[in-house]
Order: sequence, then C-alpha cells, then structure tokens
Amino acid sequence: MEETKPIKRSKELAPLSREHHDGLLFAWKIKQGLANDTSPETIVAYTRWFWSNHIKPHFKDEEKVLVKFLPADNPLVRQMFKEHAQIRDLVISLDKEPNANTLQLLAEFITNHIRFEERQLFDYAEQVLTPEQLNEIFNELPNDPHCNTDPQAILWTDEFWTRKKKPD
Repeated sequence: MEETKPIKRSKELAPLSREHHDGLLFAWKIKQGLANDTSPETIVAYTRWFWSNHIKPHFKDEEKVLVKFLPADNPLVRQMFKEHAQIRDLVISLDKEPNANTLQLLAEFITNHIRFEERQLFDYAEQVLTPEQLNEIFNELPNDPHCNTDPQAILWTDEFWTRKKKPD
C-alpha cells in the first residue's frame, strides 16, 4: 500500500482545508453509524444538521470566494461545481427516502470530492493565483471551521458513530 504524505497547504487556503478535515470526519461518522446498525433516520438527521451547519456554507465559500479568480471554463472548476450539485442532490434525496445505500454513497462522494479538491483544485489554485489574489481569498474566508464559529450554535450530541453493534 502506497503511503501518502500530508499536503502542505498555503495559509490562504488552510481554512478550507481545515473544513475538509471535518468533512472527512463526517463521512467516517456516516460509515461508522451504518456499521453499528444505527437507523438511517438518525444518520439522516445528523446529515441534515451537518449540511446546514457545515457543508452548505463551505460550498458557498468555495463557489463564491475561491473560484472568483479562476477561469469558469476550467475543467477543475467545472468538476467542483458538478460534484457540489451531486452532493446537494444526494442530501435532498435523503429527505424523500432515508436509506443506508444513499448514506453510504454520500459518504463516498464526500470523501472523493474532498480528495479531488485537496489534490487537484487547490494545488491548481495555489499555482495560478497571485499572492494578492490568494490573500484576498484568505481575507474573505472565516478563520474557523463553520461548525465551530458560533458559540451559541446547537451542537450535535448524539454520537451514534461510537455505539458498538450489539452481538447477535
């Protein structure tokens, strides 16, 4: 198995990368919850909460702040928008039919999407953007991950991902 080295991210894009860490943890929690036989309804409730408090504002930052200096017709930028739409559609579909298969698919989409952005889109942005453009992006991004910015925000307390599956 090939070992991957951590990516050294510029300080300007580091806030988005910190949020990506939270996104990878979100996907892991979905998978753990499914492995522990947590009801899809419980995991969907968490997914709705995480969508509203983390993913949706994160997507807004990437779509409005990050890409404003990048060419709209760039294949990496187009892929980002396409994947954001696919993730939105999966989250919305859970409202109609909460099920384990869609949750598993969502976890995989989130993981793959974050890896794409970290390994390709962000590398591209750091190569083509000027220091001034990167600094402007940095100044428009929140300093803390979205889930941790509001001390009055309701935090998710049901740690379904830590419950162990009961033996048969």
